[in-house]
Amino acid sequence: MPYKNKPRPYKKEWQQEKKRNEKDARAMRARARRKMDATSPDKNGNGKADKREGKDIAHKRAISKGGTNAHGVRVESRSKNRSFKRNSQRKLVSETSKRERKKTKKK
Repeated sequence: MPYKNKPRPYKKEWQQEKKRNEKDARAMRARARRKMDATSPDKNGNGKADKREGKDIAHKRAISKGGTNAHGVRVESRSKNRSFKRNSQRKLVSETSKRERKKTKKK
Protein backbone atom coordinates (compact mmCIF):
# COMPACT_ATOMS: atom_id res chain seq x y z
CA MET A 1 0.00 0.00 0.00
CA PRO A 2 1.58 3.32 -1.02
CA TYR A 3 1.98 6.13 1.48
CA LYS A 4 -0.15 9.03 0.23
CA ASN A 5 -0.42 11.49 3.09
CA LYS A 6 2.71 10.70 5.09
CA PRO A 7 6.35 9.86 4.36
CA ARG A 8 7.44 6.25 4.21
CA PRO A 9 8.96 5.10 7.54
CA TYR A 10 12.30 3.77 6.23
CA LYS A 11 13.89 3.70 9.69
CA LYS A 12 11.03 1.62 11.09
CA GLU A 13 11.21 -0.78 8.13
CA TRP A 14 14.95 -1.17 8.64
CA GLN A 15 14.50 -1.95 12.34
CA GLN A 16 11.86 -4.57 11.50
CA GLU A 17 14.17 -6.18 8.91
CA LYS A 18 17.00 -6.39 11.44
CA LYS A 19 14.68 -7.89 14.07
CA ARG A 20 13.60 -10.62 11.63
CA ASN A 21 17.26 -11.29 10.63
CA GLU A 22 16.48 -10.48 6.99
CA LYS A 23 19.62 -8.37 6.65
CA ASP A 24 21.95 -11.26 7.51
CA ALA A 25 20.22 -13.62 5.07
CA ARG A 26 20.21 -11.00 2.28
CA ALA A 27 23.91 -10.28 2.86
CA MET A 28 24.69 -14.01 2.70
CA ARG A 29 22.84 -14.35 -0.61
CA ALA A 30 24.70 -11.32 -2.00
CA ARG A 31 28.08 -12.77 -0.95
CA ALA A 32 27.23 -16.02 -2.73
CA ARG A 33 26.33 -14.13 -5.93
CA ARG A 34 29.50 -12.02 -5.79
CA LYS A 35 31.68 -15.08 -5.25
CA MET A 36 30.04 -16.87 -8.19
CA ASP A 37 30.58 -13.83 -10.41
CA ALA A 38 34.22 -13.50 -9.34
CA THR A 39 35.16 -17.14 -9.88
CA SER A 40 33.22 -17.95 -13.07
CA PRO A 41 33.95 -16.66 -16.60
CA ASP A 42 32.09 -13.60 -17.93
CA LYS A 43 32.56 -13.56 -21.71
CA ASN A 44 30.00 -10.84 -22.52
CA GLY A 45 31.43 -8.47 -19.87
CA ASN A 46 28.19 -7.46 -18.15
CA GLY A 47 29.43 -8.29 -14.63
CA LYS A 48 27.44 -11.51 -14.20
CA ALA A 49 28.92 -14.96 -14.61
CA ASP A 50 27.72 -16.55 -17.83
CA LYS A 51 26.30 -19.60 -16.10
CA ARG A 52 24.28 -17.29 -13.79
CA GLU A 53 22.58 -15.32 -16.58
CA GLY A 54 18.83 -15.35 -15.84
CA LYS A 55 19.21 -17.82 -12.99
CA ASP A 56 19.37 -17.82 -9.18
CA ILE A 57 22.10 -18.89 -6.82
CA ALA A 58 20.42 -21.50 -4.60
CA HIS A 59 21.75 -22.65 -1.26
CA LYS A 60 21.88 -26.44 -0.96
CA ARG A 61 20.42 -26.09 2.53
CA ALA A 62 17.96 -23.19 2.73
CA ILE A 63 19.12 -20.19 4.76
CA SER A 64 15.85 -20.28 6.71
CA LYS A 65 16.68 -23.88 7.69
CA GLY A 66 20.14 -22.98 8.99
CA GLY A 67 22.07 -23.16 5.72
CA THR A 68 25.09 -21.01 4.95
CA ASN A 69 27.38 -20.41 2.00
CA ALA A 70 29.72 -23.00 3.52
CA HIS A 71 27.04 -25.67 3.03
CA GLY A 72 27.30 -25.04 -0.69
CA VAL A 73 25.47 -23.18 -3.42
CA ARG A 74 24.34 -24.11 -6.92
CA VAL A 75 22.88 -22.39 -9.96
CA GLU A 76 19.17 -23.08 -10.48
CA SER A 77 16.42 -21.63 -12.62
CA ARG A 78 14.33 -18.97 -10.93
CA SER A 79 11.16 -21.04 -11.04
CA LYS A 80 12.84 -24.08 -9.52
CA ASN A 81 14.48 -22.07 -6.75
CA ARG A 82 11.28 -20.21 -5.75
CA SER A 83 8.69 -22.98 -5.74
CA PHE A 84 9.03 -24.62 -2.34
CA LYS A 85 6.21 -25.90 -0.16
CA ARG A 86 5.35 -23.48 2.68
CA ASN A 87 3.05 -23.57 5.70
CA SER A 88 0.38 -21.04 6.70
CA GLN A 89 3.03 -18.73 8.25
CA ARG A 90 4.92 -18.83 4.90
CA LYS A 91 7.81 -20.74 6.44
CA LEU A 92 9.64 -23.31 4.35
CA VAL A 93 8.29 -26.83 4.87
CA SER A 94 10.16 -28.80 2.25
CA GLU A 95 13.22 -28.01 0.15
CA THR A 96 11.92 -30.16 -2.70
CA SER A 97 9.34 -28.62 -4.99
CA LYS A 98 6.20 -30.42 -6.16
CA ARG A 99 7.84 -30.87 -9.56
CA GLU A 100 10.87 -32.62 -8.02
CA ARG A 101 8.70 -34.86 -5.84
CA LYS A 102 6.72 -35.98 -8.91
CA LYS A 103 9.97 -36.83 -10.72
CA THR A 104 11.22 -39.02 -7.88
CA LYS A 105 7.88 -40.84 -7.56
CA LYS A 106 7.84 -41.74 -11.27
CA LYS A 107 11.33 -43.32 -11.15
